[in-house]
Order: sequence, then C-alpha cells, then structure tokens
Amino acid sequence: MKRSSIKELLQSDKILQEVHVKGWVRTFRSNRFIALNDGSTINNIQCVVDFENADETLLKRINTGAAVSIHGTLAESQGKGQSVEIQVTNLEILGDSNPDEYPIQPKQHSFEFLRENAHLRVRTNTFSAVMRLRSALSFAVHQYFQKEGFYYVNTPIITGSDAEGAGEMFKVTNFEANKAPLNEEGKVDYTKDFFGKETNLTVSGQLEAETYAMALGKVYTFGPTFRAENSNTTRHLAEFWMIEPEVAFNDLDANMDLSEDFIKYVLQYVLDNCQDDLAFLDSRLAQEEKKKPQAERSEMGLLEKLRFVVDNNFKRVSYTEAIEILRNSKPNKKKKFQFPVNEWGVDLQSEHERYLVEKHFKCPVILFDYPANIKAFYMRLNEDGKTVRAMDVLFPGIGEMVGGSQREERLEVLQEKMAALNIPEEELWWYLDTRKFGTAVHSGFGLGFERLVLFTTGMSNIRDVIPFPRTPQNAEF
Repeated sequence: MKRSSIKELLQSDKILQEVHVKGWVRTFRSNRFIALNDGSTINNIQCVVDFENADETLLKRINTGAAVSIHGTLAESQGKGQSVEIQVTNLEILGDSNPDEYPIQPKQHSFEFLRENAHLRVRTNTFSAVMRLRSALSFAVHQYFQKEGFYYVNTPIITGSDAEGAGEMFKVTNFEANKAPLNEEGKVDYTKDFFGKETNLTVSGQLEAETYAMALGKVYTFGPTFRAENSNTTRHLAEFWMIEPEVAFNDLDANMDLSEDFIKYVLQYVLDNCQDDLAFLDSRLAQEEKKKPQAERSEMGLLEKLRFVVDNNFKRVSYTEAIEILRNSKPNKKKKFQFPVNEWGVDLQSEHERYLVEKHFKCPVILFDYPANIKAFYMRLNEDGKTVRAMDVLFPGIGEMVGGSQREERLEVLQEKMAALNIPEEELWWYLDTRKFGTAVHSGFGLGFERLVLFTTGMSNIRDVIPFPRTPQNAEF
C-alpha cells in the first residue's frame, strides 16, 4: 500500500479508507492514543490502538521519539482538536527510543538546551515549523528570480578577494600548522600554497556576480558566506546564506523597486502556503511577549508584522533627512538612544533604524544616499562628492534587512576610491576590466537569508533559524 503523509491525511475527506503512515511518536497516552508526526506538517495525527488486543511488549516500546509504521483505517475523530484519526490495525516499531535517554521529551525545553541538541531539535514543533518556513522561503527566492528572468549564478566559495573590505575572513590553506614556508621577508610564502596565493572563504559573491550581470543582464547568487567576526550576539553567525541579485542597466531607483517587490513576493508566498506553521509561531511569539515587561513588548504580532511589510509601500528617505528626523526625535533629545545622533556622517544603529520604521514612518523604510566614508568602495559616488548611491531596507523589529547600491561604473573614479583605501588594483584587475570593456550603470543588493527567516518566524536568535549554527567556539555537529 502506498504510504501517505500526515499532511495529506489531515486534509483528506475519504473516511474509512485504508491508510499507511510512518513517523515518530510525539506522545502515547492511556496505552491507547499515539500522537504521530512525520514532519510534513506541524499537526500530529491521532492513531488509536486497540490496546486490549495488542501485544503488551509492543505497547511498552511505543515511546516518545520512536519511529513507527502504522496501517489502519482513516475515521472521523471522536476527540477534540482533529477531524480525523487512524484506527490502528497493524503497528510496527521501526526504531526504538529509550525514554530514559531521549533528550526531547514532551515538555518545554530552553532554546539553549535545544541548541546543544541541534541534531534532534527539529523534532519539536517550534523548530520543525521554522525549518519548513526556511525551506518555503528558499523556494520562493528561486521562484521569484526565475519568474523575473534572472539567471542563477554559483559564485566561488574560495576567493582571493575581500568584497567588503572588512578583513574578517577565514583563511583557506593546505599548509600544516606551524610549518608554512616563509619568504625572504619572513612572511608566509603563499606562492607555495595550493592556489599559489592567499585565499579565504567568501564574505560575498557580489563582485563575481557583477561580472556575470554585465553579460547575462540579470543574475542572482544564493549561497553560503562566511565571516570570521568574533561576535556572540543574537544577530551574527560565522556561516550564513546570502541572496545577491545584480542587474545591468538598473540605477538606484530600479534597485529599490526590485528589493521591495522581491521582499513582498517571498513574504506573500509564505503567508499563502505556510498558514499552519505561521499560526503556531504567531501564537508562540504572543506567549513570549507576555513574559516581557510592558515597555519591551512588540506592538505587532508575527502575522501583523508580515502583513505590515506586504501591505505597505516602503517609504524612501535620504540619509540626510533621516539624520534630521533622528536628531530632533524625543528619544534623542531625552538621551534615550544608546548611541546619540548628534551630527551628519554617523553610522546608524539598529535602534535608530527601528525608530524610523516603527515610530516615525510606521512602514518599512528604504534609506539612500549614505556618506561615502561609511560605505564600501564599489558604491557609486554622487555628484556632491560626499555621498554614495547606497540603500538599506529597514524592517520593524529587526532594523536593516537589505543593503545594496548602484555600483561605481566609472573606471577612473573606482580606481581613485581603491587607491584611497589601499586596495591593490592587481588583486581586482578582473573587476576593473568590466569598467574598461562595455561599462554601464548597474546595481544590486545583498540580503542575509537568516535575517529574513528570523523576521518571518518571529524567532529572537539567529542561531535558531539555521539547522546547525556556526559561531565562535562552536562547530558541533
């Protein structure tokens, strides 16, 4: 008999049909009622065992976490909370689970404890919902770009360039520790290394994606990126995924249009296709908020936040205008901001971004035209010589969600900026070539996928929206 998923059965109206399911026991009550889950949905299906005629030895093996195969009849449920249940005719234990050793028992566990058991935490309701939503968002990302005529490009994971200029990169080498050959200056001689030069794990696929946009027109990358930043905050990972579209002939306005359209599309996709998981996570977040002091509670629930982004036009505001708003704001005047806003040119913090979105404009915000000295070298310099054609998309509860820019397409200006920042031209000769041969206006942005999942699920720690988090002092699993 063909095996059905629990999701299919819960949506079925074919009562009294013979069915076959496999899954993991969530709970077993009264020696009779199995709550079974197979990962296809957050909802369990109740399987009713005829315990009076069942083998007692078999019943003792039906423990939380055990894998089972069940044949039975789909029937209208007599209990509350579900419309159908399975009247079990045959039950087989596929894999036992010792209740004295299995860590994921049917009770509330702390997220810290579950991170220590990341290989099993996806068997809980919260993490199964988060990971199904992550999968749906990933699918929606590809669907959007493919629908819009973009080409998917796989940019290198091992690279010789530092796209961000931050320098916090993981080195890639096949030299043995403490045995690396030295050159005449006493420095490591990377010419003898595997790639013949110093290489690292990538922090961004943007620069390589730009070169492909200048031939294919519209491209996007969606892959792993790495930052060797010794940060233990709830918003940082050492390994995470980035979505980076690049479009030839797009200026900053078109780039802002693309980012808004893209974000609304993927969020609408999960609102349409992940209702059970979102309803569960919305309820979970509401319970969490109740535990906080009134002043720290969010004004919006999870579903409200998602609809807030999907239903509102994003407000476009220049950095200069935003600084004036922040300088004259009550929190700034009353010294409520942790980082006071006193002058033009400061880098905005999350508290400032959230104020603009949640308090002042009450809609998602796109800030543009930032000071050149706080942005990357590849962003197009404006005619004022002080600002660049950069943009950040700001969300409620999270601050910056997207960072992007119109890229500097003028060879001489790009060379001047690289020289000012001591970026050697020989390292990026290939990047400069795209400004020598058929240069044109082009733009793109980067969106940290885990930030998007964090926002969509209402989770508070970025380590809880990636299957196996990589953070300082932690590479378990």
